[in-house]
Amino acid sequence: MGKAKSGKRATLASLGEQLGLSRQTISNVLNNPGVVSEETRSRVLAAIEASGYRPSAAARALRTKRSMMLALRLYPSGDGIEGALMDRFTHAVTEAAQAQGYRIALFCADDMGSEADTLVELHEEAQIDAAIISDTYPHDPRPGALWEAGLPFSAFGRQWERPDAPHSWVDVDGRAGVRAAVDHLVSAGHRRIGYLGPRVGGASEDRRLGCQEALAACVPPVIGDEELTSVDTPKAGAAAASILQERGATAVVCGSDAMAMGALSVFGHRDGHAPIVGFDDTPVARAMGLSSVAQPVEEAARLAVELALAAVAGEPSRRLLIQPELVVRRLEAFAR
Repeated sequence: MGKAKSGKRATLASLGEQLGLSRQTISNVLNNPGVVSEETRSRVLAAIEASGYRPSAAARALRTKRSMMLALRLYPSGDGIEGALMDRFTHAVTEAAQAQGYRIALFCADDMGSEADTLVELHEEAQIDAAIISDTYPHDPRPGALWEAGLPFSAFGRQWERPDAPHSWVDVDGRAGVRAAVDHLVSAGHRRIGYLGPRVGGASEDRRLGCQEALAACVPPVIGDEELTSVDTPKAGAAAASILQERGATAVVCGSDAMAMGALSVFGHRDGHAPIVGFDDTPVARAMGLSSVAQPVEEAARLAVELALAAVAGEPSRRLLIQPELVVRRLEAFAR
């Protein structure tokens, strides 16, 4: 069975005309299949599959009393190194929502408080069914504000001071990723391993603690040093790495790829083998051949959409911790 005539989009009426059935019968197959015979249902579903028919979003919104929209804040592009992570997340959320028949309402906000205000306003105006927030941090005002307003939502990131918070969230196990990075450097023979990362709580603190735990578990013991900075840039990473090197560190685990780039400029490499591991596995790290901990951003986005839609349906909240992957590379461009 072919597509609709003249390349036009298939409709209930055109499908009914094609099959010799009423428009209502086609609608019943989609929305009330129990009143249609199995033989008719099979014919209609086969025609729908062949025609590429898609239900009208407007009609479905009227029927379900839903906007079929999820809201997501659009973050600034960043410094070109770390900004790629949120770009990936935004794209993956859009793709996952579309697969569920939803669209994404993107908006900008100056800060977390104004983000929460905008989301509540959009929900009160019936422009969105739910929201997805990201980049959570200790004492984040958004989860409490959205929960109090009765807005269904999910978060990419834990509510750090209260992991058992009533809303749904999905997060990446940063501690596990950093522990894998330490194990890699230890297996390469390093016994003085430093850590670079801003001590700002949340995910950054989680990664630092992962490094401490991994070093403490080593037998024989491995000495750990740390130099923390509030600025997450290659320049700050280079300055902090210089201090670690003066203290005798021979390898460094970094809380971001930006800082790892700076540390690489200080510690260098030997035949392409660098004693540096970054975090986030950004395009820059992949292009350079730098080892890094990769976050499963696409999986996190898919789960965030599922959790948000489950909240719309009134399902119980869930809290999901997913595993990152250490990607070990050789700096091929610099190898002799």
